[in-house]
Amino acid sequence: MLSKHNSNQRDQLEIITLDQLVPANHLIRKIEASVDFNFIYDLVIDMYSEVGRPSIDPVILVKLTFIQYTFGIRSMLKTIEEVETNMAYRWFLGYGFHDKVPHFSTFGKNYERHFKDIDLFEQIFYRILMTAAERKLISAKHIFVDSTHVKANANKRKFEKKIVRKETRAYQGRLQDDKSRS
Repeated sequence: MLSKHNSNQRDQLEIITLDQLVPANHLIRKIEASVDFNFIYDLVIDMYSEVGRPSIDPVILVKLTFIQYTFGIRSMLKTIEEVETNMAYRWFLGYGFHDKVPHFSTFGKNYERHFKDIDLFEQIFYRILMTAAERKLISAKHIFVDSTHVKANANKRKFEKKIVRKETRAYQGRLQDDKSRS
């Protein structure tokens, strides 16, 4: 017997929390439970003024780039589009159902004003990497580069610092390309 789904359920009123929509085993929950992003405030305190309009929370800006990088999203524009519809990303950023997500150019402007030509992203990325290593979320025993299996066998800390710098600089280059397109 042929059945046809009734799509009228779209208009159904539900009382649900954002927290209920994010699966317990979702990677974003594991990241949130493992990494305390509050250290970022101490790193950026001197970059912000006490006068003028309130800024976008710097932790939100870093978490946006973290989402983009972790989930392989090509651009900040696409990242913002994903955050607008992905409830797990909204939950990670601390946004509710109706909170307005920053415009994609906001990140580029903040990057240009506060973070360009300094090693802030490198410091943040390295700290997150160290936290993940301490909590045994990552391992330096095996490394995959361009789908090629490579065993790590040198000084682990030295290698991690080089990877952090290389990845951070590559990411900053992509951010600059994004900014020039917008």
